[in-house]
Amino acid sequence: MTQPPPAFAQDTPDGCTLAVRVHPGARKNAVTGTHAAAVKISLTTPPTDGRANEALIALLAELLHLPRARIALLTGATSRTKLLRITGKSAAEVQAALLPSSIC
Repeated sequence: MTQPPPAFAQDTPDGCTLAVRVHPGARKNAVTGTHAAAVKISLTTPPTDGRANEALIALLAELLHLPRARIALLTGATSRTKLLRITGKSAAEVQAALLPSSIC
């Protein structure tokens, strides 16, 4: 019996928060699974001068079909583990968009 993946998104009054584990300098931009209670995201951008954070927000905006202004970095600006606020989407919507059942 397989366990469901841990919830990496939590509902808030105006949307949700999203826990992310980033792998900068990867071959391609992609959601690669989960790590603890965070979604793993690989980015081609190196982690210098905040460029990986900008690339992360751009990728999430594209995957979630949201403007970049609705995604804000709350914690982890210089860490691989980050917490973001997503305005206008529920935790269930974000989890379904980022981690389809084929990756689980």
